[in-house]
Amino acid sequence: MKNETKETGTKLVERKYLVTFILITSLFALWGFANDITNPMVAAFKTLMDISNAEAAMVQFAFYGGYATMAIPAALFIRRHSYKAGVLLGLGLYAVGAFLFIPAAAYQEFSFFCISLYILTFGLAFLETTANPFILSLGSKETSTRRLNFSQAFNSLGSLSGMAVASILVLPQLISDKHDALGNTIYKGLSAAEKAPIRLHDLAVIRNPYVAIGLVVTVIFIIIALTHMPQTIQKSEKMDARQTLKRLWHNKIYREGVLAQVFYVGAQIMVWTFIIQYAERLGMDKATAQNWNILAMSLALCGRFLCAFIMKYVNPRRLLALFGTGAMLCTLGTIVLEGMEGLYCLVAISAFMSLMFPTIYGISLENVESQDTTLGAAFLVEAIVGGALMPPLQGLIIDQGTIMGHPAVNISFCLPLFCFLMITLFAIRADRAKRA
Repeated sequence: MKNETKETGTKLVERKYLVTFILITSLFALWGFANDITNPMVAAFKTLMDISNAEAAMVQFAFYGGYATMAIPAALFIRRHSYKAGVLLGLGLYAVGAFLFIPAAAYQEFSFFCISLYILTFGLAFLETTANPFILSLGSKETSTRRLNFSQAFNSLGSLSGMAVASILVLPQLISDKHDALGNTIYKGLSAAEKAPIRLHDLAVIRNPYVAIGLVVTVIFIIIALTHMPQTIQKSEKMDARQTLKRLWHNKIYREGVLAQVFYVGAQIMVWTFIIQYAERLGMDKATAQNWNILAMSLALCGRFLCAFIMKYVNPRRLLALFGTGAMLCTLGTIVLEGMEGLYCLVAISAFMSLMFPTIYGISLENVESQDTTLGAAFLVEAIVGGALMPPLQGLIIDQGTIMGHPAVNISFCLPLFCFLMITLFAIRADRAKRA
C-alpha cells in the first residue's frame, strides 16, 4: 500500500511514528486472536458441560461484559497517565486472565472459565480503548479513518489465527465431539463416570492455547515497556467529565455512532459464533464447521485491506451504507435458504462486515473535540457490550429447534439482519449530515 493519499499527499504514517504504529498495530492482532479462539468455545462448552445454547453463550456474555465493565475506567486511567501506560496495564490484565485458564481447567468449573475470560477482557478493554485513538492520533486527521482501517486489518489477521488454532489444535482434539456412524455425539450417551476423564482431557485442550497466548502477551509487554513512545495526548489530573459528556451527547453523529457500534459488534459476534451451529444442522462436525468460520474471517481480512485502499477514492460513509446493504441481503439469504446456499450467504456476510467497526469508529470521532477523544473512544469500546447481550438471545431462539416449521437457527439470524439495518441507516444519516 502506498503511504500517501492521492488527494493531498499527506502521509498515512509519518516516519517519526512508524515504530510506534507497528507496535500498536500488533495489539490489534492480539485481541483479534482472543476474540475468535473464544467464539467456537461456545459450541465446545455446550457439549462438554451438557448445557443449552443459551447457557453456553454466557461465554460471550462474560467475554464482552468485561469490555462494558472496564472501558470507562480505562479511559480515565489513560487520560490521567498516557497511552503507553494504558497499553501496559491492558497487556498485564490480558496475561493474568489467560493464565487463569490453568486453575479453571483443574477445577472443571464452567463459571471459572467465564471469570477467567471476564478478567482477560479487562485487558482487552484497556487495549482497545488505548490502541484505536492512539492510531488515529499518529498522523493527519484526514487520513485517520483509513489508517485505522489498515490497523484493524491486523485484527482480522489475529482473528484468523485464533480460528485456525481452534480448528487445527483444539476442536479436532476434543473427544467429546466424536460422532458415531449415524452422526450422533457419542459423549451424550455416556455415564457420568465415563464422561469425567473425557472432560478432564478436553478442558486441558481448551486451556493450552490461552496459556500460550498469555506467554506471547508477556513478551510483548516487555518489548513495549522498553520502547519509547510519543505522548500524543495531554495528561490531565483534572477532567471535567460532566462537560465532556455533555459535548458528546449533543454530538448527534457521535451519539448515533455509539449505538451503531453496539449493533455492529452484536451482529459480528452472532454471525461468527453461530456459524458452527448453522453448519452442524447441515450434518458437519465442529472441526469441519469451524473451517467455514475461517473462510468467513479470511473474507473479512481481505475486505479490510481492500477497503483501506478504496477509501482513498470513495466516501467512507457511502461505502459503509453500501456494505451495510450487502450484509442485509446476505443475511436474508441465510434466513430463507436452508441448505448449503444458506451457509454460503452466512459466510459472505463477513466480506461486508469487514470495514464496519473501524469506519463507524472513525466517523463517530471525526467531529469530537480533542480533549474529549479518550472518553469518546471509551464509549465506542464499551459499545462492544452488544457482543454480550445479543448472542444469548440468539441462543435462546436456536434452542427452540423449529419455529413455524422453519429451522430456528435460520430464523435466529433475524437479529443480525436488524443490526445491519441500523448500521446502514447510521451511514446514510452521517453522509447527509456531512453534506449539510
